[in-house]
Amino acid sequence: MHWKDFVSLRDFQPGDIRHFLHVACMIKANPSAYSQSLKGKTLAMIFEKPSLRTRVSFDVGIEELGGHPIYLSPAEISLGKRESVHDVAKNLERMVHGIMIRTFSHEIVEEMARCASVPVINGLTDFSHPCQAMADYLTMLEVKGRIAGLKVAYVGDGNNVAHSLMFAGAQLGANVWVATPPHYEPNLDATSWARLRSTETHGNVTLTHDPESAVFGADVVYTDVWASMGQESETKMRADVFRPYQVNATLFGQAKKDAIFLHCLPAHRGDEVTDEVIDSPQSFVFQQAENRLHAQKAIMLELMSEQAVETRRHAAGERVAVEMAV
Repeated sequence: MHWKDFVSLRDFQPGDIRHFLHVACMIKANPSAYSQSLKGKTLAMIFEKPSLRTRVSFDVGIEELGGHPIYLSPAEISLGKRESVHDVAKNLERMVHGIMIRTFSHEIVEEMARCASVPVINGLTDFSHPCQAMADYLTMLEVKGRIAGLKVAYVGDGNNVAHSLMFAGAQLGANVWVATPPHYEPNLDATSWARLRSTETHGNVTLTHDPESAVFGADVVYTDVWASMGQESETKMRADVFRPYQVNATLFGQAKKDAIFLHCLPAHRGDEVTDEVIDSPQSFVFQQAENRLHAQKAIMLELMSEQAVETRRHAAGERVAVEMAV
């Protein structure tokens, strides 16, 4: 199995997602076996949004695979302003072997993937956060031993994290519940796609405005900040709206006794989650954060290894032959 880009979890089949998780497990169990897998490869890391986990996990990840990272700040790139996405892509494809981009508009990542001949990895957009979801479900697999059939309750804003949690859950047969205040539901297109895919994997996606219904009997309880980057002006207003959706001991107590708590971080303690939940023995947020490293190493390995490159060259050659024949 080989793919050019990692832009959205919707671009894959369920077996593809399981394959990425399998590779992540192998890399985590025996990292030294992969220490030269991307020797001589360079990853350009474009950051239009700041980050702790994305920056460190990709930086360390490519190094541990034998490659080299190049950090590109907003001042150096300024996509669409200083230089077009097309021109950035065409420049970078001649100098690096892969591009990771963390930005605002999902369309920017899609355009970068269309224009660049090298793999493009979505490090986060306002619409989706696929690398985070891979780390989320890797953590569930490690702790619970399975994913199919798990009840995964997300409580909070129907944002990019909620979208990717639904996408991955639908691919893997989980029962994903999303509880949001009215008017803060996930994107309709995202929900429709996840529900359709769930019919193929025996999972389901349920939206509700009742956090207790979502958390009741859940195997996993997940939340995120109430105001994401770019929504700072709404922080106070959102705090009032989302207060009933705080994951505290009372709400978490509605879940199964062996339920686990997850959060993509950074956490605003005292807002979306209380200390007694995030610091409890049932919280796996730091294992989850570490798994960004292993999940992303698997993604880079599958997209940037020599075998993957040769497969793309062969496929490109076949396309040219077909076009010439036509």
